[in-house]
Amino acid sequence: MTSTITITHEDRRRLGTMLQSAQTLGIERQEYLHALEADLERARGAEPNEVPPELVTMNSTVELRGLDTGEIETCTIVYPERADVALERISVLAPIGRALLGSRVGEIIEVKVPAGWRHIRVEAIRYQPESAGDYHL
Repeated sequence: MTSTITITHEDRRRLGTMLQSAQTLGIERQEYLHALEADLERARGAEPNEVPPELVTMNSTVELRGLDTGEIETCTIVYPERADVALERISVLAPIGRALLGSRVGEIIEVKVPAGWRHIRVEAIRYQPESAGDYHL
């Protein structure tokens, strides 16, 4: 991802703190930490009430279509400690989670995952904290 993304000021702060902790503790895959850090450096910050409803933010639940398979899947973008594939919660440090953060409904995302390249389209946002007024998540 090379374009500028929009994230809330609070998400930027929390993600920055998470990255510092992860790097200090030596956890997670370093390339994932560096990739997210680069995204945050390019990101445009926004107040929660400025976030458009079609923007994927932290804790958003999104519906995706795999363009290679046609399959529809749902996932929620979460902080690493809340990730749980069985509950469809994807870490923001995972390649797909990172690629989705700051994307918009209708956007096509090409992302390299361990199994190869995936092409996915953001079909819908089922839940976005900012639209719901849930600023505490």
